[in-house]
Amino acid sequence: MNSNREEQIGKLFTAELQFRLASAVRVAVMQGNQPLDLPIKWIHGKHSVAYEEIALRQDQADYAACFLHRSATYLMAVVIKDAIRAIFSNPKTSKNLNVQNTYQIARLIRNAFAHDPTRPMWSIDPDCRNKTFSVSDIISLDTSGINGTEFDWRHYGGPLALFRLCRFVRFEILKEKSTPRKSVPAPKRIFYQQGNLILEKVSKLPPGTKVVKVSSRNKIHLGNGHFLGNIG
Repeated sequence: MNSNREEQIGKLFTAELQFRLASAVRVAVMQGNQPLDLPIKWIHGKHSVAYEEIALRQDQADYAACFLHRSATYLMAVVIKDAIRAIFSNPKTSKNLNVQNTYQIARLIRNAFAHDPTRPMWSIDPDCRNKTFSVSDIISLDTSGINGTEFDWRHYGGPLALFRLCRFVRFEILKEKSTPRKSVPAPKRIFYQQGNLILEKVSKLPPGTKVVKVSSRNKIHLGNGHFLGNIG
């Protein structure tokens, strides 16, 4: 494996690790488990800040964690685009459709964030409009009618689609050798997540919990399009 390919694989893995850490931080912040402690005084070079200047309230941490996760997702798109471009001289016309479509998807997502990362908008090149770019069963982007509209995860499948694409580029396109993964620490708390809804497994109900009986025809609205109901 040449040094350039190794370098690009390393960058992809770095972006993947950042996404994984940002995912853990976001869950911890949303659950109120993420410590928000910062130095009482922080000195770096000629500048210094006091705790009062840099400390976060919980509501600010909740808000920032969302954008931290979005930034980590965006970084994967940037690194995917750059890795493909570094290895393939003209990925737009590659005979390998996975290379071609991966590059276009990553590039278009990168472009959406480029001018305003806090409120990304789709900016689709004329030659890419009204087309669908797909990579295996991992990710698909239909550009029909989205040019100039606000970026939406539903257009391309969401952050996990990019996470899978990042790994696909590493192992299937750049041919990184797969090695057995070292054991990871077991989670101290058990969470399940669907979209932005996070559920925690508990051994007993917290004090003050109210029992709600739900028939098979009724369901409890949890917010953001999520419902809890009896499915029999």
